[in-house]
Amino acid sequence: MSRTDIVKNDKKTIRAWAIFDWANSAYALVISTAVFPIYYNSITDETVKVFGSEVSNGAVYSFAITLAYILIGSLSPLLSGIADYSGKRLYFLKIFTVVGSLACIAMFFFEKSSDIWIGIITFIIATVGFAGSLVFYDSFLPLIATEDQYDKVSARGFSYGYVGSVILLIFILFMVQKPEVFGITSPTLPTRIGFILVGVWWLTFSQITFRGMPQDQRTGLPVNSIYKGYHEVRKVFNEAKKMRSLKAFLLSFFLYSAGVQTVIYVASLFSQQVLGMESSELIMTILIIQLVGILGAWLFAKISGKIGNKKALLIQIVIWFILCIGAYLCTTKAVFFGLAAGVGMVMGGIQALSRASYSKLLPKGEDDVTSYFSLYDVVYKSAIVVGTFLFGLVNLITGDMRSSVMMLACLFIGGAIVMTRVNFDEEHMNQ
Repeated sequence: MSRTDIVKNDKKTIRAWAIFDWANSAYALVISTAVFPIYYNSITDETVKVFGSEVSNGAVYSFAITLAYILIGSLSPLLSGIADYSGKRLYFLKIFTVVGSLACIAMFFFEKSSDIWIGIITFIIATVGFAGSLVFYDSFLPLIATEDQYDKVSARGFSYGYVGSVILLIFILFMVQKPEVFGITSPTLPTRIGFILVGVWWLTFSQITFRGMPQDQRTGLPVNSIYKGYHEVRKVFNEAKKMRSLKAFLLSFFLYSAGVQTVIYVASLFSQQVLGMESSELIMTILIIQLVGILGAWLFAKISGKIGNKKALLIQIVIWFILCIGAYLCTTKAVFFGLAAGVGMVMGGIQALSRASYSKLLPKGEDDVTSYFSLYDVVYKSAIVVGTFLFGLVNLITGDMRSSVMMLACLFIGGAIVMTRVNFDEEHMNQ
């Protein structure tokens, strides 16, 4: 449906927006969390030659993640500024979606250890496409919903994402476990077909979003748009400095996101090295997190409606802290499964509520919000880089991954302390 006007709280528009989470969450679960990391580790050699030096395959994978987030963290402020100035928000959403989904399809050619650079390069491009699309996807929230609906609409998106990604993951896992049902004899083919399915799933369902979102109202890309892009980003940073609550929220968001995202990326590594869990048990853990995450996103949207965003976020941050303490003390797989359920409950909730809370702190009456969400995205990506780096550094120094988990607990404490300074009742401008 082509739309040039913006009608807030329109059911069809909100449904179309939420479908994008259904579409791109297949990448987040299958590629970045569940299938690709296990496949990568199983077919690559333990060491890889990089510029004449032998580097572990795990280090190469970690560096690929870091590079992808550095790239998108550097590009998204510029692109979002251009998108705001030129009115091409939907245009950039489409570009990043196409790039990311085609990169997932290209992973099909990552068949053996000697193809590692095909796997790494396509993984980086897919990650950039995924992360870049979120900047523009998130920026639609204040345009399609009124402030009182932010929590509910944001949670709806995350819930759609959890359901859609789990459906596709279960099918891919069935194909991997029972290839004979599909007449497949190659040991790598089921997984590689899974990569194609992720790209097709992402590209196909996103078309619903593209048709249902408010269409770009301005056309053309002025020759000075790059300058304007930098100008918009600089203006947003300067405005954010004047907003006490927005500034405090972003600092708190940085601290607890560093903890949350690091847990997501290293949970499987922790369970393998500390508890000796097998691949099938890791997949079970991931499914537990995803399924419980559906409930968590909706639950904390309801809680925030009753006690407010600040208290709801503080409750979740405290729960994350408790989960870190539990992981530090954990010695059995049964307890770890329980912790995984706890992670699922607050993982979806804290991400959905963070996006909605940030929207509530933005300047009133601001239509060009993409640059503000670019700032949000830069903080988010920086948190991933810093959190994973600190986790690895503590592990390197102490030789004990449990000590790294305690470092994450400290990040959550810091995030909770700073969150107490946020006031959602203040005027949004010139706080």
